[in-house]
Amino acid sequence: MIWLIEIALVLLLLGGGWTMLTRGRQSDKRDALTMRRVDAYIETIRRERRSPELAAMTDMELRDLLHSGARNLKVAEQRKQWIVFGMGIATLLAASVLGSEEGWLAFGAAAAIGAIVTYGTNEFLTRRMRAPLEKRGIEIDRLMVE
Repeated sequence: MIWLIEIALVLLLLGGGWTMLTRGRQSDKRDALTMRRVDAYIETIRRERRSPELAAMTDMELRDLLHSGARNLKVAEQRKQWIVFGMGIATLLAASVLGSEEGWLAFGAAAAIGAIVTYGTNEFLTRRMRAPLEKRGIEIDRLMVE
């Protein structure tokens, strides 16, 4: 059993190292795509004129607002992913400890409770990161780069 944990840790370290090494290339591509989406969204705002507040801004103001909003959204998304990942690890560890002490029923109960709490936290953080942009009338899906 302990060798499974060791293999999992080695795989996590290798995956994390690979991600850190390739982050620069991916970041440049994402920034270029984000700027193209921002420019396209500015054209849409000008054409549709749904939000008077956004339509009244200059292109430079809109570009700054949308680009900073997209960057803040990306940072909040990464923070949310780390929090959810940490909660998943904590749930797995707590369920394993309870399972080794009390059996399968305790493992299942701890895993289910942890999953529910992690899901709730994920939904809360998602709504919280979207709220500042939605308050201004910005459609977040137009800015998101996957």
